[in-house]
Amino acid sequence: MKLPLVHGWQEVLVRVRGALMRRGRSEHDAEDLVQEAWVRLACYEREQAVERPEAFLMRAALNLSIDAHRAQKTRGEEVLAEDVVIIDIAPTTEAVVLARERMARLSAGISRLSETTRSVFLAHRVDGLPYSEIARDRGITVSTVQKHVAKATLQLTTWMEDW
Repeated sequence: MKLPLVHGWQEVLVRVRGALMRRGRSEHDAEDLVQEAWVRLACYEREQAVERPEAFLMRAALNLSIDAHRAQKTRGEEVLAEDVVIIDIAPTTEAVVLARERMARLSAGISRLSETTRSVFLAHRVDGLPYSEIARDRGITVSTVQKHVAKATLQLTTWMEDW
């Protein structure tokens, strides 16, 4: 919204808006701040005389700009709802269905492993246990644990590739 220009004030308003824009305000924000400063000047003049209204207007506009900057730093930048782009990061229905099918296929492949190979593989890959702990718990060597994990990995990879 443009300020109603009073004869003789156009130059002053342009100078004030220019000062605000040199301090980083957009043209729109500068116009709003000049208008708010104009309103403050008008309200102040109702109560008492202003010796230098041009200086009052400039100081009021600069102070309003500083206040707005501080408020923005405190609250963060304001964004209009229509300017917001919402990105849905949820997987598509197709991706969910494929993932479920993949998990079902993997579960079927795991169930096809021998009991020992399956338990060693799951202890390492799912439970995150190190080879040494699995070997100690089952009374087998670390080399045997490695062989069971490698065997399960090979069989499951082949099983999943055929899908």
